[in-house]
Amino acid sequence: MHSPSTHFVPPRRMGLYDPVHPISMWGETFKGNGFQFTSGATILEVESKLDNQSEDTSHDTLGPVNNYDEEGSKPNDKIQRRLAQNREAARKSRLRKKAYVQQLESSRLKLIQLEQELDRTRQQGMYLGGGLDAAHLGFSGAVNSGSFTYGIAGFELEYGQWVEEQNREITILRAALEANIGDAELKVLVDGSMSHYSELFRIKAAAAKADVFYLMSGMWKTTAERFFLWIGGFRPSELLKQILVPQIDPLSEQQLLDVCNLKRSCQQAEDALSQGMDKLQQIVADTIATGELGDGRYIPQMSSAMEKLEALVSFVNQADHLREETLQQMSRNLTIRQSARGLLALGEYFQRLRALSSLWTTRPREAA
Repeated sequence: MHSPSTHFVPPRRMGLYDPVHPISMWGETFKGNGFQFTSGATILEVESKLDNQSEDTSHDTLGPVNNYDEEGSKPNDKIQRRLAQNREAARKSRLRKKAYVQQLESSRLKLIQLEQELDRTRQQGMYLGGGLDAAHLGFSGAVNSGSFTYGIAGFELEYGQWVEEQNREITILRAALEANIGDAELKVLVDGSMSHYSELFRIKAAAAKADVFYLMSGMWKTTAERFFLWIGGFRPSELLKQILVPQIDPLSEQQLLDVCNLKRSCQQAEDALSQGMDKLQQIVADTIATGELGDGRYIPQMSSAMEKLEALVSFVNQADHLREETLQQMSRNLTIRQSARGLLALGEYFQRLRALSSLWTTRPREAA
């Protein structure tokens, strides 16, 4: 077993953190297997073809039957059953298509509603100083653009689905550990859970491009989760120390050494990112304060500040990269069963934070 190799080299100057470029393998996988996935409409076309094939199959089957009748004989029971199966398959195909269309329509309406709500919220805080918004400052990516709103609304929808799927995976993982299933079956669940976290980092990278301030504010998380937020997510070293390690005892001496090294590497990387964030904040503040305050002229300062703030996306991506690498390195240092227990503990921890938020929101208040 090798010691963890997670290292972080601080940048020489601000803005040079290499952003993570997550690569989606879905399209390549489909192409590699001879399929081309384009949009939801493709599914409807496939369903329609299935209906046509079912009807063609019925007609093809009826052909020999008619010939058989011309010869003075009746179709046998096997042909009758096959006809009935074809009709039932066509009926189920139509029902599936109808349900899919209804689901798409429901999702579309939810997105429209989220877009409208976000649009109203953004408009309330859009204007800067003397009534100039981003469009007046000359930026092509105005924050109220349709693509921006759709990006955030889409992220909120995807993140809600991610949380639901994580809750389901936690239930399955807990049951699997209690049933003491074999390592081969358990490895499938562990790999699936790790891939699920990778999917979270992928959708967060897309959201950071749409509105990095929104992502870093943690408004997509519950209140208790926001209390522990660090650059758009959890702090890896704290989870190692307080959650993962206590739940996967006993550890061998080599595993303990590997975990200590990993935790030290995480802390060094976290310190570098935190210092970089502090430096960026100071640079932006100095840029905004440049010139004479009180004269009402600040467009050049805003343009310069906007350029520097683009580095925030890189910081968020680097923080998520550190989180993902920590989980992967931890998994490599553990057995399959230990990894499963660690992932279960991690998932339950976030569940408890969400539960704490609900309890805090609904707590009884004393009358004034």
